[in-house]
Amino acid sequence: MSVIVRFSVRFAAGTCADSMEPSPSSQGSSKPRQRKKNHHRAPKDQNVQHQHQNGPSRAKPAKQQELGDENESSPASRCGNRNRRRNQSGSESPHVDSLCTRDGTASQSEDSAGPVNRQPGQRSETPRRKNCTAAVKRQNREPCVIRDGSAESETPPTTRLTPAKQQPRKQNSTKCMKAASVQSRPTDSDSCSPHDGEEQEKKKKKRRKKRKSKAGTEEKMEGSAVCGAEKPQTPLKTNRTPQCEGPTAASPGSKNRRNRGGRRRVFEDYMTLRDVSAGLKRGELIQGSLRINPKNYHEAFIPSPDGLADIFLDGVVARNRALNGDVVVVKLLPSEQWKVVNGEECEPTPAGKGPAGQERAGDPSSPDVIVEAQVDEEQGELIRKLESVSLQSKAPATPKNGKHSSVCSTPGSTAEKTVQRTGKVVYIVEEKHSRAASGFIKFLPDKHFAMFSPADHRVPRVNVPLTDCPPDFPSRPGDYANTLFICRITHWPYDNTFAEGRLAKSLGQAGEIEPETEGILIEYDVDFSEFSEEALACLPQNLPWTIPAEELAKRRDLRKECIFTIDPATARDLDDALSCKQLPDGNFEVGVHIADVSYFLEDGTALDFVASTRATSVYLVQKVIPMLPRLLCEELCSLNPQTDRLTFSVIWKLSPKGKILSEWFGRSVIRSCVKLSYDHAQSMIEAPDKEFSAEELPACSPEHPLQRVHQAVLHLHSIAKHLRAQRFEGGALRLDQMRLAFSLDADSGMPQGCYVYQYRDSNKLVEEFMLLANMAVAHQIYRKFPKLALLRRHPWPQSRMVEVLQELCDQMGLSINLESAGTLHRSLNETVGNDQYSLARKEVLTHLCSRPMQMALYFCTGILQDEKQFSHYALNVPLYTHFTSPIRRYADIIVHRLLAASIKCGPRLRLSDEEVQKQASHCNDKKTASKRVQEMSTELFFSVFVRECGPLDSEAMVMGMLDKSFDVLVLHYGVQKRIYCNAIEGLQSFHFRKVGKRPEMTLVWAPGDLEQGTFTQEISLFSLVNVQLRSDAAQLKYSAVLRRPERPEP
Repeated sequence: MSVIVRFSVRFAAGTCADSMEPSPSSQGSSKPRQRKKNHHRAPKDQNVQHQHQNGPSRAKPAKQQELGDENESSPASRCGNRNRRRNQSGSESPHVDSLCTRDGTASQSEDSAGPVNRQPGQRSETPRRKNCTAAVKRQNREPCVIRDGSAESETPPTTRLTPAKQQPRKQNSTKCMKAASVQSRPTDSDSCSPHDGEEQEKKKKKRRKKRKSKAGTEEKMEGSAVCGAEKPQTPLKTNRTPQCEGPTAASPGSKNRRNRGGRRRVFEDYMTLRDVSAGLKRGELIQGSLRINPKNYHEAFIPSPDGLADIFLDGVVARNRALNGDVVVVKLLPSEQWKVVNGEECEPTPAGKGPAGQERAGDPSSPDVIVEAQVDEEQGELIRKLESVSLQSKAPATPKNGKHSSVCSTPGSTAEKTVQRTGKVVYIVEEKHSRAASGFIKFLPDKHFAMFSPADHRVPRVNVPLTDCPPDFPSRPGDYANTLFICRITHWPYDNTFAEGRLAKSLGQAGEIEPETEGILIEYDVDFSEFSEEALACLPQNLPWTIPAEELAKRRDLRKECIFTIDPATARDLDDALSCKQLPDGNFEVGVHIADVSYFLEDGTALDFVASTRATSVYLVQKVIPMLPRLLCEELCSLNPQTDRLTFSVIWKLSPKGKILSEWFGRSVIRSCVKLSYDHAQSMIEAPDKEFSAEELPACSPEHPLQRVHQAVLHLHSIAKHLRAQRFEGGALRLDQMRLAFSLDADSGMPQGCYVYQYRDSNKLVEEFMLLANMAVAHQIYRKFPKLALLRRHPWPQSRMVEVLQELCDQMGLSINLESAGTLHRSLNETVGNDQYSLARKEVLTHLCSRPMQMALYFCTGILQDEKQFSHYALNVPLYTHFTSPIRRYADIIVHRLLAASIKCGPRLRLSDEEVQKQASHCNDKKTASKRVQEMSTELFFSVFVRECGPLDSEAMVMGMLDKSFDVLVLHYGVQKRIYCNAIEGLQSFHFRKVGKRPEMTLVWAPGDLEQGTFTQEISLFSLVNVQLRSDAAQLKYSAVLRRPERPEP
C-alpha cells in the first residue's frame, strides 16, 4: 500500500504573463537560485504564453497551483501524479490533459504505467532530473494538437501535484521514454546527458516558434472553431441581460485568459445590468452609439458626453462583439493606455510608446452631420475627424519615419501630440446593427464550415455551416468566387474573433446593380417585402375611391382655389401643394397643403404597425422603397392634378415681405390644378414676363389658366426671398454639399450619364414655405401638448472641435467665424470669392465646417427637461418639427395626429411620452439608415458608370490632408476620393509638414523619359490638381489617380 504525503511550497505569483519572460510579480517572489537551477526548463509563464499563442487550454484548478518550481520540474513526479489521480477517480481528471497523438487519441503507454511511489525520506536527484528526456520536458511545456475534423485546439498539460513517494529512477525513466515516443521525435540515446539536453532544448525552441507562427496564421486566415462543448451566449436584441453575473474577466489586452473549459478568452464577459446602471449613475461608465471607421475597422469611437473629443476604442477586442451603430456602455481605460495623436492629421500611437508602425488606412470617422438646409435632406456621413483634445499634459513630439521620408512637423511648427481617451465596451444596451451582411464564401479544406467574408470590413468574418452553401460548393468552390451571399450572424463566441452565422440567400453575381442593391437593403435592415394582406385590408376596398359626403362636410373646401404642386419631374408621391392669392389690401393669402395620410392610416391598425416599423421611405437611384402601399403613396394620398384629395392645411395672411399677420390650421379638401416640376417653376421665375404656351407646360385645369399659375409662382418666389433673407439675418445656417444625379437607360436601367444636381430658386421657394409650415406646427402642438409633442432638435456643435477648427481656419488665413450658426453662414459666403472655383472652395469649406456638427434628432418634449435643448442650431429657431412629408416619414404622421387633436378635429394621441420617445428614437435610426442607403446607391451607380464609361478625367481640389495621403473633391462629378502617396505612379518621394495647424505637402516627381532631374509640386488645402477616375480590379471599386503635372518652366 503506497503512502501519499502532500506538501506545498511557496507559489510564485503572477504566472499568467503576457510574454515569454516571467512577469514582474513572478520574478519578485521566486528565488534566484531556483531560476538559475532550472534555466533549461521553461518557466511557468511560458506555459501560459503557449496557451495564448497556440490555442485554448483548460484552466488550472486552484489546488494544482500549490506547487513549487523544484517539484514541478520532476518528470517522474508528473507522470506518477497523473496515474495516482487516475486510480483515485477511476478516470483521468477533467483538469488534466493526457498526452495526445496527432490524430487526437490519448497515448496508451502512459495509461499502462501504475502509480510511481517512493520510499519515505527519499529525494529525487536534481542533476539527473535536469537530464531527463527532452520529450518529457516538452510534455510540460508544449501543447497537444487535437483535431476532430471540425476544430483544432492546442492544449498544454497542466502542472500536477507531486507525490511524496516515487519508484526508483529506472521505472520513471522508462515511463518518460514511452511518453516521448508518442509526441516527440526520438532521441539518439535512451540516456540524456546535459549536453544532449541543451541541444534538444535549442531544437525544440525552433520547432515551437515555427508551430506558433503556423497556428497564428491558421487562426487568422481560417477562424477555426475552438474545441470545447461550452457555447456561451452573447446579448441579443430581445434580451439585454448579460450572461455573466460577475466582474469582467479580462482587459482587452489580456487575450490569454481562459475559462474553466480551457478555451482561450478573447472577449470579456459583459457587466451585469445592475453594475452598469450603478456605473452610469456614478459617472464611471459612458453610454453612446458606436461608430466604426469604414476605412479602418480597427478604429471605433463613441461620443463623449462632455462634448469633447470622442472616446477611442482600439481594435476588435475593445469593441467586445459590438457592431457599428450599437448602443454600448464603455469603461475608460487607465490613462497610461490612452492614445497619443500627433497633431490633427497623424496617426494615433499608444501613449508613451513612440510612433505607430503602420500607416492608417483612414481617419476616425466623426459624427454624422445633419444640417437641415433642405426640408427633406440632411448632410451625409463624414469620413474624417478632428484632432483629439489634450486631456493630459501634451506628450513630446516624436519623429515619424515613412517610406518617402514623410514627417509630421517641422522646426518652428506648433503641432504637438495630444492625448485621446480610450475605452472598452462592457455592455451592449441595444443591437442596432442588423447583424446581416453581404459578401463572399471561402472553402476551408477539412472543415465542416465555410468562411464568409463580408464586403463591409466593419463586420467580422463568419463561420457558416457547409450545409448552408450550395450543394456543389465543396467540390467546385471556384464557381462561387464572384457570387454575392447574405449572411446573418447568429452567435459570436467569447473565444473567437470570428462569429458564427447562417447564409440567408444567394443574391447573384457581384458587380451587378440589382444584387448589390438588395445586399445594401438587407444590410441596413430596410424592409422591401410586399405588404401583407392584413395590412392592405386596412385600405379602402371599393375603387375608385371617392371622398364620403360626411367627411366633406367636416372640412374646409378649397377645391376652387388655385393650388398646384412643385416636385421633381419623376416624383409620383406628391404630398405637398402650394397656393397664393393676392388680397384687396395688398397682402397675400398663402397656403401649404399636405396630404392627410392620417385619415387613411388609423392608429393601432396592422398597416399603422408596418408603417411605424419602416418609419421612412428609402430613395434609391433607380427606385423607391415606400413606407406605405403604393395605393396610398401614388393614388389615394398623392395630390395628383385635377383630383379631389384630403389635406391638412396651414394658411397664413402674409405681408409682401413675409410678415405673418394671421394663421389657420385645419383639415381641408383640395383639387390641384397642375403638377409642375422644379424645371417648370424655374422657367417661370427666370422669365417673369413671358406668356407660356400650353406645349411648354403640363396640362392645367381650365378653371385656372397658366398665366394665373405663373403669377402665383412669382408671388411665392418674391415672398420666399424675403423669408429666406430674414432667416439668415436672424442667424440661420445652410451648408450645401454637392449631390450626384444620374440619367438612366429606360430599358436596361444602367447609368447613361451623371451630373451634379443644381439647387435653384424653385427649390428654395418650396423649401421656405415647408420650413414655415413646420415651425408653425411645432409651436401649435407644443403649446397644446407640452409633454407629448414630437419635435426635432439640432444640438450645438461640439465646443472643443469648434475651437480646433477655428484655430485651423485662423492659421490658414480663412476669415471663418464659428461663434454661431449665423456668423458661420455669413463668413462662408464672404470667404469663397466669386470666380469659377468659388463653388468648389465653398464645398471644401463646408466639408471642414461640417466636422463639429452633431445629428438632428426627433424627440418627445416630455423627456427633455431643459427647454433650451429643444432648439434647432442650423435653423436658429426654438421649436421645429416635421409636418410636410407624411407619405414618406412616419414622424410626420404622429405630428398630424397631434395637430388634429390640438384643433379638436381628431382623437387625442393614445401614446405616452415614453412611447412617443421610443418611436422618435426608432425614426432617428431609420432615417440615418435610409440616408446611408441612399448614399451607397449613388456610390454603386457611379462605380458602374466609371466601369462602363471610364477612365474619367477631371480637375480636383484638395480638401483634406494626412501625413501619407490627401482627399480631393472631383469637381466635374462632385465625388470625394482619397489619394495615397505611396501609390502615385512616377512619384519619387513626398514630404508632409505642418506649419501650425496648416498642412502642406511637397511631391517630388521622378524625371520623365525625355526629362532631366526631378521637379516638385506643392499642394495644400484648396490646391487644384488633375485626377483620373479608373475602375479597379475589385468589383465596383474605383480609384482617383493623380495625373503627373506639367513640368514648370525654369
